[in-house]
Amino acid sequence: MNRSAESISEREMIISPEAGLTKQEKAALLIKKETPVEPVSANKNVLPPPLFQHQDLTHADTSNNPMDQEALINILNYIHFTDGHILVHLRHSRYQDSIFIKACPEPCLGRELVCRWSDKHIPSLDLDKYEFQHFVIGNGQSMTIVPAVLKEITSEYLKIQLPDTSHIVGKRRAKRYDCHDVGVTMVQNGFLANGELVDFSPGGFRIKVRPDLSSSFHWFNPDEPVNISLHDHRRAFFSGTCLCVRQKLDFQDKEIVLEPANDCIKRFKPNATRNPRQHLVPSPTLIFDHPLMKKRVQLGVSDISTSGFSVYEKADDGILLPGMIIPDMVIAFAGSLKMNCHAQVIYRVKEDENWVRCGLAILDMDIDTYSRLTHILTSALDSYANVSAEIDMDALWEFFFDSSFIYPKKYGLIQSHREDFKETYKKLYQENPEIARHFTYQKNGRIYGHISMVRAYDKAWMIHHHAALIMENKRAGFIVLKQIMHYLNDMHRLPSAKIDYVMSYFRPENKFPDRVFGGFARTLDNPKGCSVDTFAYLPYTSLSLGARLPDGWTLRECSALDLWELNRFYNHSSGGLLLDAMALGKEDSGDGSLEDVYERLGFLRKQKAYALTSRGILTAVLIVNQSDLGFNLSELLNSIKILVTNPEALPWNVLSIAISRLTGVYPMDRVPVLFYPFDYVKIEEVPYEKQYQAWVLNVRYGNEYMEYMQKKFRIVYK
Repeated sequence: MNRSAESISEREMIISPEAGLTKQEKAALLIKKETPVEPVSANKNVLPPPLFQHQDLTHADTSNNPMDQEALINILNYIHFTDGHILVHLRHSRYQDSIFIKACPEPCLGRELVCRWSDKHIPSLDLDKYEFQHFVIGNGQSMTIVPAVLKEITSEYLKIQLPDTSHIVGKRRAKRYDCHDVGVTMVQNGFLANGELVDFSPGGFRIKVRPDLSSSFHWFNPDEPVNISLHDHRRAFFSGTCLCVRQKLDFQDKEIVLEPANDCIKRFKPNATRNPRQHLVPSPTLIFDHPLMKKRVQLGVSDISTSGFSVYEKADDGILLPGMIIPDMVIAFAGSLKMNCHAQVIYRVKEDENWVRCGLAILDMDIDTYSRLTHILTSALDSYANVSAEIDMDALWEFFFDSSFIYPKKYGLIQSHREDFKETYKKLYQENPEIARHFTYQKNGRIYGHISMVRAYDKAWMIHHHAALIMENKRAGFIVLKQIMHYLNDMHRLPSAKIDYVMSYFRPENKFPDRVFGGFARTLDNPKGCSVDTFAYLPYTSLSLGARLPDGWTLRECSALDLWELNRFYNHSSGGLLLDAMALGKEDSGDGSLEDVYERLGFLRKQKAYALTSRGILTAVLIVNQSDLGFNLSELLNSIKILVTNPEALPWNVLSIAISRLTGVYPMDRVPVLFYPFDYVKIEEVPYEKQYQAWVLNVRYGNEYMEYMQKKFRIVYK
């Protein structure tokens, strides 16, 4: 019994809030129980709308710009059709302050109009305490004040009678546009705030922000520049320095009007030599969804080049904000051919009182689109010039033989694989894969000039197959060379092009490429801008096939330490760009390796590096390159490159055995082998066949190269 009473007592202490309380505490608890407390309604948590501050607009002169009732009804029906709203002006009967409430008009067929409230603030308002003044229709540039007569007002709707005349007041210099779902990040010397974009005009924008938990509006200095980012959950639409025009605190949030500090941004390093801008007839049209106001826009192009275009806008009705990024833009030609690109507004210049000229830069487009755009612009300058256009294969092979590009000795090397060559070139020139581009100068189907390039390494393109015939008084060889320069001049800015380096191989005794390529390297005199390395060339016949390396020698795949040692040797020996261009040991850029890209397109491209060591000491690196037969007619992408890091410690007979162990992956009887440094083959008396110069250009020095060609060969870029 005692045990049961004890357990009940413990249970009561647990479940009863009065257990253990004094008499005074129990009395207080009793009062609390007898005094019911109502929960706060959700509607009570919604604050009334902010007070209207610009009373001068509602008292503006209404003697000018009248609007009759018929025009007003048409506007109201358009607002209903587009799911828009009007603003109802209410004044508090006691405090005499004003608020504006959003309302959606119903179809209007006569003088009477019914509007449904659409504003979230309505539940928090006691409408009996407010007096109806009028309603306002805004279009971003001006507002129409409608002095209607109130018939009925409830928490759900209001009914009004329209006047005979309304008035347009408050015309702005530039139209403002409402914005939707655009986030804002504001930073100023450690101050951080986030919020949303309210509206914008070409001259600036209005934001509503709240400071980060670690910041305070007391830190914000409106007299100092501020960094603004406009974005959605995926990407940025604007990022730049702005100046504060005015601000208004609204409880915890602050509305700030900002204007960009500059009406022109420097997106790229200025080029002294620019691709020509052209006025095409008919001119193309830009089509895009405006990233800030989420509406479809069409603008006519004034002029266009491979780097960008310009358009004209009305001074008081513009939509292009300097610095604004347009992620998905379409360039439409004659309503049929469409090209997609990523663009940015880079300047806005007033031409006269009515018109403004805006310039846009192309930030990115895929290489096929870039080639089509280049082809249109090139053909507009010279109808014989073609960029990656479909080619008659019989005409191409005839040209290669007529121009002596395929000379007897070269044909002797490739003739046994001619069917493979034909198949490879058919895919390259007719399927037009993204890894290869070709440039021709032709008339009536006959080719007079040709040059091409391939993506040889992850971020390096190789120029090759340059040949020409005489065509009347035109220098077709120079013309196609100029074509590829035009192409590369803007191509290197496109992230999707995957190009940091341009390279080429040429024989030093060939005067033309030595002047065009080697001459620039000598003039620049900066191997980190443009470098030339001399290789000895030997077609290897695997005479030592099956032989074993002597004791103490090993041939294995390169380690990170081997590649580090190779770079150390090359930087000391050359200081050039070859290893950077070949990207040995570099991870792929995240969208698939070059090998994967080639495989997806039905081609072969592989590269693997091997270390030849003597008792653990690196003596040479052998780089095995593989590609489809004929991808490069000299098979320089189907060869073994040997960089001898310790020439004194590497006998030729040992290196020859190492080479023979790697030739089994090639389908040819004679495998091209290139040796560096050239002094090694002389010291070891290796019977090389010829020399090749490996020329590599850092594309950041492309403008200097264009200037060199202009001065040296009087090539005019227009």
